[in-house]
Amino acid sequence: MAVVLLRPYRASVRLLPLLCGGARSKGASLNPGVPGRLTQRRYKKDVLPSPEGPVPSVSVTEIRQYLRAKGIPFHDGFSCLHTPSLFTSEQEAQHQPPPATSTPYTLFIDKTTGSFLCTATLAEGTWQDFQANVELQHRGVPFPSSGELEEDMRRAREDARCIWDRALPLWELLDEDETHMTKAMFGISAVTDATLKRFGVRYLRTAKSLVFPWFSPRDASLKGVKLVGVESQEDTIAYVEQTLPRPGSYRNLFGLPLISRRDTEVVLTGRELDAVALYQATGVPSLSLPRGPTCLPPALLPYLEQFKRITLWLGEDLRSWEAAKLFARKLNLKRCSVVRPGDQQPRPLEALNQGLNLTKILRAALPAGHKSIISFRQLREEVFGELVNVEQVAGVKWARFPDLNRLLKGHRRGELTIFTGPTGSGKTTFISEYALDLCMQGVCTLWGSFEISNIRLAKIMLTQFAARRLEEQLEQYDEWADRFEDLPLYFMTFHGQQNIKTVIDTMQHAVYMYDITHVVVDNLQFMMGHEQLSVDRLAAQDYIVGAFRKFATENTCHITLVIHPRKEDDEKELQTASIFGSAKASQEADNVLILQDRKLAAGPGKRYLQVSKNRFDGDIGVFPLDFSKASLTFSGKSKVKVKKMKEEKAPLSKKAPAGGTGASKKP
Repeated sequence: MAVVLLRPYRASVRLLPLLCGGARSKGASLNPGVPGRLTQRRYKKDVLPSPEGPVPSVSVTEIRQYLRAKGIPFHDGFSCLHTPSLFTSEQEAQHQPPPATSTPYTLFIDKTTGSFLCTATLAEGTWQDFQANVELQHRGVPFPSSGELEEDMRRAREDARCIWDRALPLWELLDEDETHMTKAMFGISAVTDATLKRFGVRYLRTAKSLVFPWFSPRDASLKGVKLVGVESQEDTIAYVEQTLPRPGSYRNLFGLPLISRRDTEVVLTGRELDAVALYQATGVPSLSLPRGPTCLPPALLPYLEQFKRITLWLGEDLRSWEAAKLFARKLNLKRCSVVRPGDQQPRPLEALNQGLNLTKILRAALPAGHKSIISFRQLREEVFGELVNVEQVAGVKWARFPDLNRLLKGHRRGELTIFTGPTGSGKTTFISEYALDLCMQGVCTLWGSFEISNIRLAKIMLTQFAARRLEEQLEQYDEWADRFEDLPLYFMTFHGQQNIKTVIDTMQHAVYMYDITHVVVDNLQFMMGHEQLSVDRLAAQDYIVGAFRKFATENTCHITLVIHPRKEDDEKELQTASIFGSAKASQEADNVLILQDRKLAAGPGKRYLQVSKNRFDGDIGVFPLDFSKASLTFSGKSKVKVKKMKEEKAPLSKKAPAGGTGASKKP
């Protein structure tokens, strides 16, 4: 059986050929740096709020109190509060909210963030925007016009319309053999033409891709498209996806126009073809998430409020299983069930091709939440799943650091990694490439750079991403910047010393909004200045480490924490006991990584990465790093094999300088 892989999202510069010819709008294009291709970046990278201008948080209790005070009727939903819309023409004519019985509740307010969305007019905004509009309504001031569609979105729609018009339904291809070959290429031979027609799936010959439409839920106009191509690699089929508009703006719940208001049950899948196959086999309403198991944007939650039961069937690997459990928290655990991946429960399209009973698989879906685990019986399937999927349990593999895979086995959610190294050894440069490697594989990453500015950090990461000095090739900047923007990468705008509570609150917000699964904090010492604790500096550090440990566990999020070492002799190599502070950091950590910079008498030193703690399976060791100044990367190929080490039997305190094992003197 072929293993089906989904390649991470890429920028349009990689996939979309020039499809529209002379029919395109003036200056419009699909690929920067080439005549007839767009050079504008379509959206800006999200940056989380800074302490100078934070977005005020609001609780659901405060939202309810405000609505009651303003006389706005509402009722509780699963993840949103439902109210009548402020933006319909009928309500604009009246300066008072209509009674609850006369108007449908089409405006949804997120209980967690206060953000709102009106499904009738597609108006959306923050809680502060909602309050401002309520005040305008009570004063009789007309609502401000939303203005014309932004230029980048308008061009994206033009590109999408051009592609959609050129694409043909599969069953209308002139050659019947071509139809069968195309279906076989995408693994959809078992999907009928009637089902494909119902979902509006088309085929674009020039790109050899299936085209899935994004229709507006308001007026059924075309807002965008997704192109899906395939690449065969021996016995593996890789699906390559591209969206218009770009992934950050593509929020299509594929199949939504087919949902009836009477439907109370839905299945969420990770791919459009899975939703098509699932509906054909079961008749159950099925929707596909726009970015699969990568994230569930909160802006989509209002469209899922009508369902009393939601089943998440995102894929066949453990990564999809973990994502499903995370999404269930947003959707409300009480109404969610999750299909556990397994040999007899692959993704829906594969199950259809194998002739499995998809209805039976749906009935066997497990509740997303339970009150408690009282015996091994509740854990039995979880344990079996880990035994069967050893490689997947080990986590996401690094593409640039195969030696790190041999030791740590992979990057896993819910862990805390401590990273240290001598001053000037390149800690930030290494950890940026370490995180970039994972981000390029779809790991949603949040960067907290407290020591260097985000501009400098982004420049380093962009150079590592392009593997070249862009200042010497400025004509390629827009092309590489466009690709870089499409990564699931976000930055906190904190700089310098920060309060740990503010940082944790921002991380919590990012996990909810962007489904962050990896947080990098560089570094711990810069957050210790604002701690108003009547204890010494070491206790303050222990408190911060404990807060990060708790956050990683509760949010199933991996945290990489950079800590400076204490002052030691430059001639000596660092050890676990060299980490600044008490022993709590190394005790709480699941992994400890040390960047060793071995000084040489003649010429620059040689850098090595040492894994001195690995809670997953105990393998520790050291391997060389090959630094390239041109690309600022440490991932150059080295012929030196990784050297595994045994756990140190002698206590580390014997190697530590005066001051004890667990503590260090204040600098």
